[in-house]
Amino acid sequence: MDEKQSPTLNQAAPPGAPARRVRRIQRIIYALIAVAVFLSDQATKALVVKSIPDHAVIPVIPGFFNLLHTENNGMAFSLFSGASSWKMGLLIGISVALLAAVVIVVWRSHEINWQAGVALALILGGALSNLADRIRFGQVVDFLDFYYRSYHWATFNLADSAIVVGAGLLILELLFSK
Repeated sequence: MDEKQSPTLNQAAPPGAPARRVRRIQRIIYALIAVAVFLSDQATKALVVKSIPDHAVIPVIPGFFNLLHTENNGMAFSLFSGASSWKMGLLIGISVALLAAVVIVVWRSHEINWQAGVALALILGGALSNLADRIRFGQVVDFLDFYYRSYHWATFNLADSAIVVGAGLLILELLFSK
């Protein structure tokens, strides 16, 4: 059988094919991370809404950590809480624009290192989850309450945590990349 009749047997992969395959696998992994963050956050919020009455406090580690069911119509860590409807529309618009920017950066990047990819996936999953709640309910459920004596950190949720960890990873990547 001659080579013209059976091109698949002896034909080399086109240049760049392995790199495209690797990028595709990386993008799938990043998407799975974002989906895992989104689903985990939605599940924990639903569990809190179902199991913990509004403003009820459940001590987990006395003097340090409580579960506290609160609803926040502002941004992460209650920034802009109590915003009017036009401000909520602005927050949603800004969130959509930033999410689109993250997706475009990841999609168009030919070479994105794994730290930046994971960081952007964490940010994407967390931001999408909070955005979905803002669009559906006009607010997000926060329930993680860390404190020491009378010093309380703003109550937050899993999505907020993913966003902060992702942003921290990006900052570390920028500071220590070669």
